[in-house]
Amino acid sequence: MDILRLLSLPEGKTLEFKRDLSSPKPVLRTLVAFANTAGGTLIIGKADDGAVVGVGDVLAEEERLASLISDSIAPAMMPEIEAITVEGKSLLLVRVAHWPGPFYLKEMGPVDGVYVRLGSTNRKADAAMLDELGRLHSNSAFDQLPCAGTSQADLDMLAVRRWFADKNRIMDAATLESLGVLVRHGSGRVASNGGLILFGNAEVQQRCFPDARISCARFRGSDKSEFIDRQEMGNLLDAVADVPKFIARNTRLASRIAGMQRQDIPEYPAIAIREVLVNALAHADYACAGMRIFVSIFSDRLEIQSPGMFPFGMTLDDFMAGVSRIRNRVICRVLHEAGLMEQWGSGYQRIVHLCQ
Repeated sequence: MDILRLLSLPEGKTLEFKRDLSSPKPVLRTLVAFANTAGGTLIIGKADDGAVVGVGDVLAEEERLASLISDSIAPAMMPEIEAITVEGKSLLLVRVAHWPGPFYLKEMGPVDGVYVRLGSTNRKADAAMLDELGRLHSNSAFDQLPCAGTSQADLDMLAVRRWFADKNRIMDAATLESLGVLVRHGSGRVASNGGLILFGNAEVQQRCFPDARISCARFRGSDKSEFIDRQEMGNLLDAVADVPKFIARNTRLASRIAGMQRQDIPEYPAIAIREVLVNALAHADYACAGMRIFVSIFSDRLEIQSPGMFPFGMTLDDFMAGVSRIRNRVICRVLHEAGLMEQWGSGYQRIVHLCQ
């Protein structure tokens, strides 16, 4: 690890600096947040003004920090703690891996003591985050959970058959269960959350997941002060075809003459738009109440906003490097089986290439 490069970086999701251990609680909150979110590195001995001040009696402070972690954090956390020397000054380097805890401060308890990392700050986990951390610990996804009180009759079977018409599969209850659209619950089968989000009848979907839709808007300028056009799309799978149509009618088209033929060039690459849409559908946090997917067209840009933070254990660098971490297993499985998601983790690089 290049410690000089780390010291030159700003604080962020996976990096923080502390001057010393005189106030241990912020240090412990950071370690808990790192472990719960995506791992991280804490360097002790760098002041807020950027000066490397070092740590006095570094071996004693290393032992003190190890004791604080053991006494104050649950479940048991085993970070790597290393004493290093930079510019003649001793620093403590603490590396924390991401683990499906959730980890918490013992004195605050397993609800109030859970912290997560948002940007360069530590935030107390709210109820939705606690639920997601619990699902991570049990190795389950929100879209895999049964939606109690539903049945196969609450699914739009015409839509199911239409999306799998060319797959030569009999879309009976057993097949739907293999896809995760139906799940065992009690003595029978009920629709999963993911099954209802994708294929639920309009009335049931509106009752259970009213925000599982896409809101499209074209604004006159570079902000949201004035609408020109707008459209709501409740069927997420059909939106893969319908959103590009909305974008096409609200963006510019250029032409290029090649030989005797004219080639129309859209303002935004159609394949890139499709990749971003599929990514938004696949990785949106559908457990977030009151949030939906937004497609916003401005005079100078196009934005597609997907609700939720990165899945726990995922960073922006991971995403840009092509690392794939699935949040919605049922939805991703259906998108893959329906031919909308071909390769895992390759979408971002494809989008960059197409836009270039």
